[in-house]
Amino acid sequence: MVKVVEISKGIFWVGVEDPKRRIFDSLVTLPYGTSYNSYLVVGKDKTALIDTVNPGFEGELFKKIGKVSSPEKINYLIMNHAEPDHAGRIPEVLSRARYAKLVATQKGAEMAGVFHGVPPDRTMVVKDGDTLDLGGKTLKFIEAPWLHWPETMFTYCEEDKILFPCDFFGSHIASNRLFDDEFGEILHLEAKRYYSEIMMPFNKFVSNGLDKIKEIDVRMIAPSHGPIYRNPRRIIDAYEKWARGPLEQKVVVVYVTMWGNTEAMAKVITDAISREGVEAISYNAFTTDVSYIARDLVDASAVVVGSPTLLGGVHPVAGLIVGLIKALRPRLKHAAIFGSYGWGGGAVDQIKTTLQSAGLEVIDTLSVRGKPKKEDLDRAANLGKLVTQKVKEIAKI
Repeated sequence: MVKVVEISKGIFWVGVEDPKRRIFDSLVTLPYGTSYNSYLVVGKDKTALIDTVNPGFEGELFKKIGKVSSPEKINYLIMNHAEPDHAGRIPEVLSRARYAKLVATQKGAEMAGVFHGVPPDRTMVVKDGDTLDLGGKTLKFIEAPWLHWPETMFTYCEEDKILFPCDFFGSHIASNRLFDDEFGEILHLEAKRYYSEIMMPFNKFVSNGLDKIKEIDVRMIAPSHGPIYRNPRRIIDAYEKWARGPLEQKVVVVYVTMWGNTEAMAKVITDAISREGVEAISYNAFTTDVSYIARDLVDASAVVVGSPTLLGGVHPVAGLIVGLIKALRPRLKHAAIFGSYGWGGGAVDQIKTTLQSAGLEVIDTLSVRGKPKKEDLDRAANLGKLVTQKVKEIAKI
């Protein structure tokens, strides 16, 4: 069945669901698959398609467009973002709609040429605040650089008060349910996981985007992944909290263990933090999907990283986590480090150097040779208490 949904009069969801996809960017796992949302806006005079779909789904896209109007009658193809899961079928659309123009920012027009072979004479460059009249449907363009590529923009339909923000406010969920009010807590959790790996590294620009949205009346948010928000405050408020709200009294303890020694310290540290009334979430990095660790880093006040020394340095899996923390740039500013070693150490110092270079204050470190003794476990508990004190100090600011 070819499913087309009219989300507002003259505005149609013509996207596709991809429930079988299990990985994105070779990093983000997709337990629920994902969707590639494309929207057809039909005015009295002109028709615009907002975003396309991932390569391989163009046939389904054209069938859905054909349920509403002939693909050949598309006048404008709006490119909010140049990444292939949204823009990858631009050549096919422009080939079918021979007189259509690709609408993008200046940077977007350049990238469309590089990545999708769109010639300059097929592009229409727009800047912040420009509008396009389709006849009873006015599209306003809002530049939103680094959300999450430099060319990104939002499109806003003034009459229907619908915001099309591409990746902003998205989530990786494939479902026969299209709207946010058809989902429970799982949508919030998946939107947060999505935010942690896609938007969190660009926190400053997230704040800029939220400020721009305050200037318009948004009644519906139609992102390019996941459900459409008929209750836009649900996701806007979540982004406000994740981007600039107070951090939780929460510590993420993430570790790798080889012979159980580092794990023994992790348990003591986690218990010590919890006994002080601060939430402690512990992850064995080797057995955990990194995206769930990233999700908890969104609003954590501190992170504690543990690693055994392997061949004179940090265990590779722990190194991945430390590198991820540096790359994703969560708002937390404090860390502690612990680990074990056999004939020679090195892991704790390497992690400390990396986290300090990422701007984190290292509260304490602990490096233990071999199996931790009682005095070592006491020191681990003290490390947990020191972290807890710092977290509580932050909460008072």
